[in-house]
Amino acid sequence: MTVSKRNIVIVTFALLLSNAMGGIDSTIVNTAMPAIIADLHGIELMGWIVAIFLLGTAISTPLWSKVGERMGNKLAYELAATFFVAGSFLQGIAPNMPFLIITRAIAGLGNGGMVSLPYIIYAELYANPRKRMQVLGLVSASFSTATIIGPLLGGWIVDTFGWHWVFFINVPIGLASAILVQWFFKEKKRAHKSVPVDYAGAVFLSLGLILLLSGTEMIGATPGITLAGMFIAAAILLGILVHVEKRAADPIIPGRLFKNRDLIIDFLLFTIIWGAFMAFVVYAPMWAQALLGASALIGGATQIPGSFTNFGGSGLVAPLRNWLSPQKVIALGTWTLVFTFVIMVLLGQHGAYWWLLVAAALEGFGNGMCFNELQVKVQQDADFDDVPVATSFSYLIRMLSQTFTTAIFGIIMNHALRRGVAASDGRITIKMMNKLSDAGSSASLPVHLLPRMRTIMFTGLHNIMILGLVLMLIAAALNLWALRRENKANVTA
Repeated sequence: MTVSKRNIVIVTFALLLSNAMGGIDSTIVNTAMPAIIADLHGIELMGWIVAIFLLGTAISTPLWSKVGERMGNKLAYELAATFFVAGSFLQGIAPNMPFLIITRAIAGLGNGGMVSLPYIIYAELYANPRKRMQVLGLVSASFSTATIIGPLLGGWIVDTFGWHWVFFINVPIGLASAILVQWFFKEKKRAHKSVPVDYAGAVFLSLGLILLLSGTEMIGATPGITLAGMFIAAAILLGILVHVEKRAADPIIPGRLFKNRDLIIDFLLFTIIWGAFMAFVVYAPMWAQALLGASALIGGATQIPGSFTNFGGSGLVAPLRNWLSPQKVIALGTWTLVFTFVIMVLLGQHGAYWWLLVAAALEGFGNGMCFNELQVKVQQDADFDDVPVATSFSYLIRMLSQTFTTAIFGIIMNHALRRGVAASDGRITIKMMNKLSDAGSSASLPVHLLPRMRTIMFTGLHNIMILGLVLMLIAAALNLWALRRENKANVTA
């Protein structure tokens, strides 16, 4: 079936909307976070707001491609959009933190399809590889633009209408994207795939990761015997997953990927770098609002320099490859990220706001460079037949890394808060710390306690940035080892 040029343009625009939504959501929610936890009194559950969305995205991503193979990518996209829009609306009306977390999981399940299925549909719309590369350039540009708009839009929405509307804004955009795809995408008929779907693998993967994340998130607030039971159950389920995947005709995670040493290095770098990345993007807005007393708009603006430099770092990869090897390009991006966290670790409680902007610029540049080079390198290091599954798995581990490190950062923050509150002899409560995180509500707090409260908050934020620095130093050491392997391979060649 031939699709007209007009329809191709409209469908491409609709899919770019979904990509832009992902960019907006990743920054707008971080900007609104202080207002959300101040209103719903959930600073101890803060990590779940980010973690559960990422977990839903990660788990569902490989499943949506399987749904597309069986039911068609068009229907799969419509279902994913339905999950995302419904989840967004329910988040906007959330009366408490548990309800918000559950509905955020629903939105995350939909997001997994909305971020992965467009790449499959683009391959169908643009058979010419060169034309497809141009379209993927638009995808990158739309995401970067959305991450620039997101913090400003989020701050303005929170200050003007309230945090609920940062979720409501996704509803009309998601509906418009789904309707345009439904009307204008004429999907080609495909032969039925006889290989059975790896449902067992999907179930064991999902249950194992949910238990592992939940146990990690509950450390410090749940009896040790309960945590031990959750971790043991997670280990058993993931162990069964390994056994199931060996027998599956079309496994969710093929074991042969882990026999490729170069590919393993790529995956490890993705995991570590994206884990550290979450420390800055989630907690920099809170740093500005809780410690410096900035508004939600100014707090969200900490993400803007990184959005610009991310595009620049990504664009420099291709010309740099004329002079530098892949691992040298990764080294440049990795050490840029190291310096980002050096700034944050050395930045004191009363450090100037502009240092946050400098750190953000470095973070965006390094992250853009590492992502672009590693994504291409994964496809080069994988066997030809494994390029699709390796690309999908690299996305999965990035999401899982962000999920688990966000949970760990939440534990660090909660430990600092509980310890600081306990040491205040009853003068400071967790409820008061909730209000401190938002500049609007902090005005109602006792002025004479603000310095002590900000010191407690600073302790948690500072420890999170220290862990981010440690992760990046580990990534730099791994990159150095990979660089030596690369040099030896070049000499041998």
